[in-house]
Amino acid sequence: MKDIFIDNNIAKDFATPINPDYKELIRWLITYNNNEDDAYLVLSQKLMNEYIASSQSCFKSTAITLIVDKLTKEGRINSFENKEIKAFISTFYKAKVLKKLLSNHKDRFHIPIVVLSNRQIALTIDANFAHDLVNFPKSNVTVSDCPSKINYK
Repeated sequence: MKDIFIDNNIAKDFATPINPDYKELIRWLITYNNNEDDAYLVLSQKLMNEYIASSQSCFKSTAITLIVDKLTKEGRINSFENKEIKAFISTFYKAKVLKKLLSNHKDRFHIPIVVLSNRQIALTIDANFAHDLVNFPKSNVTVSDCPSKINYK
């Protein structure tokens, strides 16, 4: 499963992408060939709520909420339930780990879905969140602020 976590700080600009790298990422997300090269989006309800809040009233075909809708219909969402996320947090968010986290509390809820995802690949422009993902114990997360810097396909 070629899954990827896309932080809202990147996805909110999908409706009007300027950067060709993001245009190619969107093209990869929406292309469906029903094979092993298809994209899957790593998602939780909290992340979906962020997507909705940032793209309200946007009905362009490349808006993240419409992409999620398409991927959902095609069964291409790698979704994590709150109980899975909370179990991860209670297991791994010990005092020693929490001391080293730089991201805000809202983003700390996203760390488990990236770490638990199939490929552990994330796109974000948030340096603190990226730091936490890369340095999270017993994980091998690849993070970038630009799709062309990682092998997401």
